[in-house]
Amino acid sequence: MSTLQTTVRDIALENPASIRVFEKFGIDYCCGGRKPLIEACAERALDPTAVLAAIESADAKPAPTQDWNTASLESLCTHIIAAHHEYVRRETPRLWQLAQKVVSRHGDTRPELPRIQRLVKNLGEDLAAHLGREESVLFPYVINLERNLANCGPRSLGCFGTVKNPIHVMMAEHDAAGAVLAEIRQLSQDYTPPEGACPTYRGFYQALSEFESDLHQHIHLENNVLFPRAIEMEESCG
Repeated sequence: MSTLQTTVRDIALENPASIRVFEKFGIDYCCGGRKPLIEACAERALDPTAVLAAIESADAKPAPTQDWNTASLESLCTHIIAAHHEYVRRETPRLWQLAQKVVSRHGDTRPELPRIQRLVKNLGEDLAAHLGREESVLFPYVINLERNLANCGPRSLGCFGTVKNPIHVMMAEHDAAGAVLAEIRQLSQDYTPPEGACPTYRGFYQALSEFESDLHQHIHLENNVLFPRAIEMEESCG
């Protein structure tokens, strides 16, 4: 049973349906999810009782069929790549193209747009490198670790020592990406286009909002599910 003192992260882990509620109210449940719900609500000037009621209402609905807290880490890594990494690779070029169009038409009168454009460009470049490191180094190590443990084999050693080291780097990069999106949200006034904005302008802000939502789910699965389980598994190997 969630309370106002339960951390946002724990609510999201125990009740995946709450994620839609957090997205609706703009509450960070991934990078900033270790705060109590009441504190997270205060930061967004939200009524905590209303948010908690929405979470309890969402909890009454059927839970998703896939429980990533118990699924194999290999299947979780595969899911993250297919559902989220590929989304980032598909959407970042599209966001850049939309940003260019909107800035070319409205950048002279909307000074926030060129700033958003630069942030979108930097975010896309940083995420491309980040995904590559996860797929070439961290995820293969985690999958191999799980397979060896299942076969009672010896723990394979990575060039980085303990898995905590690359995880620390990945989480720092998640924090950086989250900060960029928070700045974009602020500059765009919560992705609200000005009155009379053209369809491209509106489409750009809608795409940014959807991208933020997906990245929050993506980071939640890694920070709060995959990474803690990988650390626990490595430590169990001795």
